[in-house]
Amino acid sequence: MNFIDSLQSTLAARGRAVTAEWNARPAAVLVPLYEHNSEWHLLFTRRTDTVDDHKGQVSFPGGRIDPGDESPEDTALREAEEEIGLRRGDVKLIGRLDELLTVTQYHITPVVGVIPFPYEFVINPRECSAVFGVSLKWLADPANVEIRCYQPPTGGPPAEVFYFREVDGHVIWGATARMVRMLLSVLGAR
Repeated sequence: MNFIDSLQSTLAARGRAVTAEWNARPAAVLVPLYEHNSEWHLLFTRRTDTVDDHKGQVSFPGGRIDPGDESPEDTALREAEEEIGLRRGDVKLIGRLDELLTVTQYHITPVVGVIPFPYEFVINPRECSAVFGVSLKWLADPANVEIRCYQPPTGGPPAEVFYFREVDGHVIWGATARMVRMLLSVLGAR
């Protein structure tokens, strides 16, 4: 077999993957659902202004995958316990959303779980400044979301960034808003 035939055969037989031009740091977040007043809600955190990354931003509990973590689910549960005192035994994991790469060079695995409510959260003041919930009904309302263009500092075409209207003094945007939109899409709610 000549070189080209061999290469063609090898290319046809191999699996496909998406490769970033940087080493994205693996991370996982918990996308916590809870029922309140007969309505489903998502739980969010607001990061402090003293954390290393994403200062003051709204996020889901989560963070970098540590070498000792057995899976993204393990990471999401560990981080939720560290950040807001949500005990892993109190979370019913129900699946994953699509993984995503962020402009801040994270490769995030969103893990969806159901949590009890009300719940007595214990906020780690070094990592979180607030914990709050927003109903899926509010998040699914097209009047509450807009798309803005973001020009990456490295150049290239502008990227679409989702922003939800301010709710209780918080703005959900960026990767967290993308994960919300993914969940709403799975639910057929957008």
